[in-house]
Amino acid sequence: MTSREAHHDQILGLPLAPGPQILHVDAELVAVDKPAGMATAAGGGIEDDASLHAWVSRHVGGRTFIVHRLDRGTSGVIVFARTAEAHRELSRQFEERLVTKRYLALVQGHVEGRSGEINQPLREFGSGRVGVDPTGREAITRWRLRERLPDVDLLEVEPLTGRRHQIRVHCYAIGHPILGDTTYGEVRPVGGAQRLMLHAAELVLANGLTVRAEPPAEFEAVLEATR
Repeated sequence: MTSREAHHDQILGLPLAPGPQILHVDAELVAVDKPAGMATAAGGGIEDDASLHAWVSRHVGGRTFIVHRLDRGTSGVIVFARTAEAHRELSRQFEERLVTKRYLALVQGHVEGRSGEINQPLREFGSGRVGVDPTGREAITRWRLRERLPDVDLLEVEPLTGRRHQIRVHCYAIGHPILGDTTYGEVRPVGGAQRLMLHAAELVLANGLTVRAEPPAEFEAVLEATR
C-alpha cells in the first residue's frame, strides 16, 4: 500500500491530493490509486496527455487499455489492462458482475437503518446527467452504514451494476446526496465540501486479486471536519 504520509500543498485550508500512485502491476494489468480531480480518459475538454490513462501508459512504458472508469471527482482504485487479451477478460469480468467494488461515500443526512439495497433503473440524458427512470437500465447498489456523524453518514457502498454516476444518483434518489457533488443535490456542491466525497476503496477481481487504497488526506480532512 502506498503511503499517504508525504507533505501536501494547501488550498482553501484542505490538503491537495497527491498524484496517481501505482498499487499493483503484473504482466496483465496495472492497478492505480486515482486522485480526485483527474479524468480517467481524454474527452470532454480533457487533453489526452492530462488523463490518467495516458499517465499509466507512460509509467509502465507501453500501451494500456481502459477497462472501467471512475468519475473525475472520485478517488481510489482503478485498473487498466496491459494486453488486448487481458482487456477482453477483465471487461468480461466487469460485465458479468464477477468483480467486487467497494466505495466509501459520505452522504448528507441520516439513512434509515444500517444497511439496504437501492434497485432503481437509471437512464442517461442528453445533458450528461443521469436519473432514475423506469425506461432506464437495471442498476443495483448495496450500502452499509460505517459511521453515523452529527449531520452526515459514512457509508460503505457496493454497486452490483456499473452504470454511469450510479452511486451518486442512487444516493441522491433516496434523499442522501454525496457531499461535494456538484451535479446531484438541491444545493451544490452538497454540504459545501471541497471535493466529491466518494472513494473507491477496494476492488476484488475474479481470480481473488484484491487491491485497496486508503482514503486520501483531503478526504479524511473533510470527514474529520464533520465530526
